[in-house]
This record gives sequence, structure tokens and C-alpha cells, in this order.
Amino acid sequence: MKKNIIAALTAGALLSLTLSGGPLHAAPSKFTDIQGLPGADKIESLHQDGLIKGVSEHLFKPEEQLNTAQGVQLIVDGLDLNLNAIRFIKMPVPSDYFKSVKDGVWYSDAFIRAQYNSIKLPQDIDPSKPMTREQYTLFLMQAIEAKGGLPMIKIQPVDIADEKELTPEYQGAVQRSLVLKISALDSKGQFNPKQAITRAEAAVMMYNAIEHMNSFTTPKIPETPEK
Repeated sequence: MKKNIIAALTAGALLSLTLSGGPLHAAPSKFTDIQGLPGADKIESLHQDGLIKGVSEHLFKPEEQLNTAQGVQLIVDGLDLNLNAIRFIKMPVPSDYFKSVKDGVWYSDAFIRAQYNSIKLPQDIDPSKPMTREQYTLFLMQAIEAKGGLPMIKIQPVDIADEKELTPEYQGAVQRSLVLKISALDSKGQFNPKQAITRAEAAVMMYNAIEHMNSFTTPKIPETPEK
């Protein structure tokens, strides 16, 4: 009798595990709608590392627009921006800082993490609006520079065919992203700053940002001054 009960419980556990999508250590399934897409390997790498998700198990929908909530979530998750070093008397909520960001929804925590990690989100930011290429670039560069404490660098500005369309306050971040190979111009040399960024574009930039962070090392100060 005892053996039969154990056998039944074991079979039930295996059935439950199968229905829930397989063993917990199994890698995510590959996306089937990014083959041939520029940066497909980078998107899949982020997916396998658990940093991005698709709209379903096998679909990423690379050409869909990224809304602001998704963009902020991607940045704070991708660069692992957290609140671990901060102790709060009262845990903050988005409505403490933003007019249109709701408390207690799926993206609430991302906006708080962004707020306390030097991403300068405007008070009137709308989570539901599409995020433009220049907005995503600005927030991503702010996150990189805050996370890594990267030194200010003197750069040789890149020629941007549609530079006049850039919001002036975003121009420096866009230039730095181009110089550091985090973003890229299109075949016409345009950045398309006001265009809504796609899920694929945002993911590729995030991959490039992580690669840049991983390759960055702070120069060591010599123990004895050089003569």
C-alpha cells in the first residue's frame, strides 16, 4: 500500500511538472519570429539569460513599438538597477513622484528603481505612450553612467543626418551612445529620434550596453607615483 501511494504521488508530481512547462532548469524556448533580423543573436542571448520576454513562448514581436513602461522596465532589469543599498523609513510609491504612473501595478517597481538610480524621468511621464528612440537612449545612457560611474569622455561628434530633429537636451546622450556603439544610425545616416523605438531595437541596444559595461574596467592608480 505504502509503495502504491509513493508511486502515485511521484507520477502526479511528474505530470504537474510536465504541464507547467518542463524542468525548472530548462532554458527558455527560442523565438521563431526573429530569424534573419539584424541583432537576432543578441535578442536571443538576452532571452536565454532571462532579461527579456516575448509576448508568448515563441514570439517576440520584434517590430512592435515599445511603450514607456516596458522601456523603463527593460532598462532597470537589464542593468540590474535595484534598491539594495537604500533603507527607507516609508517605502516610496510612484505617485510620490509621477502624475500618471500608477501604484501597485506591474511596472510600479521599475519606476521607483529608476527614480533612485539617477534616471531622470519627467514628472508627467506617461507609461502607456510609445517610447521614442531619443527618450530610450537618454534614459539608458543615464542608467549606464550612474551604474558604472563612467568618467566623462571627450568624444568626436558623429555626423547625424537628421540631427536637427533631436531634442537639444538629448543630443549629448545620443552622441555618446553612438560613439560607444550602443546605438547606431540607419543606412541613410539618420537616428530617427522622434520615431517610436521597436522591441528589437531596444533589446539590441540593451545587449550593447551590457557588453560595454562588462568590458569597462576602472584604471588602477599606481602604488608609487610615476617619475
